[in-house]
Amino acid sequence: MSAAAPTTADTTDDRVQHGAKAHTDGGWGLVPVQTRSERFHSTDPAAFPAVTGREVDWKLSPVERLRPLIDGPLDGSPYAYLARETPGAVVDWVDRTSNLVGSAGTPEDKASANAWASTEKVLSITLSGEEPSSITIGRSGLDSQPRAGHTVIHAEANTTSLVVLRNTGSAQLAENVEIVVDEGARLTVVTLQEWDDDAVHLASHFASIGRDAQLKHFVVSLGGSIVRVNPSAHLSGQGSDAELYGVYFADAGQHLEQQVYVNHDAPNSRSRVNYKGALQGAGARTVWIGDVLIGRTAPGTDSYEQNRNLVLSEGTRADSIPNLEIETGDIAGAGHASATGRFDDEHLFYLQSRGIDKAEARRLVVLGFLSEVIQKIGEPGLQERLIDALETELTGGAAS
Repeated sequence: MSAAAPTTADTTDDRVQHGAKAHTDGGWGLVPVQTRSERFHSTDPAAFPAVTGREVDWKLSPVERLRPLIDGPLDGSPYAYLARETPGAVVDWVDRTSNLVGSAGTPEDKASANAWASTEKVLSITLSGEEPSSITIGRSGLDSQPRAGHTVIHAEANTTSLVVLRNTGSAQLAENVEIVVDEGARLTVVTLQEWDDDAVHLASHFASIGRDAQLKHFVVSLGGSIVRVNPSAHLSGQGSDAELYGVYFADAGQHLEQQVYVNHDAPNSRSRVNYKGALQGAGARTVWIGDVLIGRTAPGTDSYEQNRNLVLSEGTRADSIPNLEIETGDIAGAGHASATGRFDDEHLFYLQSRGIDKAEARRLVVLGFLSEVIQKIGEPGLQERLIDALETELTGGAAS
């Protein structure tokens, strides 16, 4: 709990209580430093201190390799994209003064703020109409110069929509993606990181979910040298629902990172977080941090988060840190889980005892482990393509 502020009588230049000094803001920790909702946020990169790599949100990231995107100059001009859309889905460049910009969230780290301030135009995706709609945005050939991006996805009330953001080719990209889900809307967003081996991608996704609305959000990271996608979901409307999924496969020397934040801020809201990853090859590294906050204004919350990692070879490292804060005693349920391990030998033995060779048995176990999440996308063609991509990852890396 927060400590009380000192009175005038006990205030000194060196205020110490139980061996702990007061915060530099002049107060006695009116908010505990571990409270996720009180993390500093701003659209101005200059408002953030210099990133040293010791900060809670950067300590597991390869900061020195990310310097150009964190505090260097970024090209924020519009870029070329390909769009495949159905009626009810409209995409266009809009001015950064659009009233939707900033409605879903605000940067919580310097790279995100740098991208926000550097962007000249915002890619707007609007979903409307009574019939289900879908749109796929493809980006490729962003070149190797540090670049900024900003996308706003707006699902209007009572719509049903699918948005796929596909990233391929080479890039040095810092970006923000805002997702606004109006009352009663059903939106699925899939972001695919299939970059070339040299790509570096830092992305912050901010989602605001209205009354009785539902968001299904998928992060699929397979390619790139360093990929860090941090989704935040604000359950702001009564009865809102968020399902956040992730699948990632790290090869030798690859760093794949996800920092997930779910903020239950309304009554009777529900969330499920399920991220699964595999690591193969020397130096393969994954980071998953899951923060769930159930606020005082969110009675009746039902929440659960989990992360599972499958280690396929020596020399890999998976960091998995689930966190749960509960500020009300009136909840339907809350929990979290994390596990990292190697193959289950019993599974392999079972398959081999039925005439399946070791390599094929290994492939089946890994695909079964990861495809559980992919199958929740609900779009058969996309699911099939992603399963094929996972098979390519399996056969392209080093065997255990």
